[in-house]
Amino acid sequence: MFVRLCFHCLSCRLSGTLPVSGPRFVAFSGSWSQPSRTRNLVTEAARRAVARFGGQAHVFDIGDLGPDFGTMRAPADGAYRRHLEAFLQADALIVASPVYKGSYTGLFKHFIDLLEPTALTGKPVLLAASGGGDRHALVIEHQLRPVFGFFEAHTLATGLYVSPSDFTGDRLSSEAASQRLDRAVSQFAAYLPSPEASRLRAVG
Repeated sequence: MFVRLCFHCLSCRLSGTLPVSGPRFVAFSGSWSQPSRTRNLVTEAARRAVARFGGQAHVFDIGDLGPDFGTMRAPADGAYRRHLEAFLQADALIVASPVYKGSYTGLFKHFIDLLEPTALTGKPVLLAASGGGDRHALVIEHQLRPVFGFFEAHTLATGLYVSPSDFTGDRLSSEAASQRLDRAVSQFAAYLPSPEASRLRAVG
């Protein structure tokens, strides 16, 4: 099955030159490192989501938001605006942060802080995180889920926490983590638009 993943600006889609058929997935990694296990994790989640449900996926991280992102006090144009519009227009979100000092990164939260309180109402969100060991596994329940609860998003019941032992190089290789990711992705089904609705949106 052909899986269409767009990893950068989505300018072709947002400009209307490509019709969107099927659900729109957007995956955001709150990491500024390159390469990044967190980026690899959300990319893999997006790939599996598109393989299962069709549609398209857009993946970005902190480094894609521009050099001035950390000092923004309000949404701005440029690269940040393109990624923000993709995020807001998504049918389903995949978000992940590396664990830093027991919580999500500050720039991950900064991206969330710039959103309007109603921006994510009713939107399904798969939560994930990566850390240096298993001791931070509850970051999803204690840190990430309350943030998206504030926005009244539908966080999927299954979240995914991974550590370096779950990877071989840049590939998610743990069977347990892979099965958990598949279970989480499958939970999007209850929230995605029907195939007929997706077809009409692509036409009109």
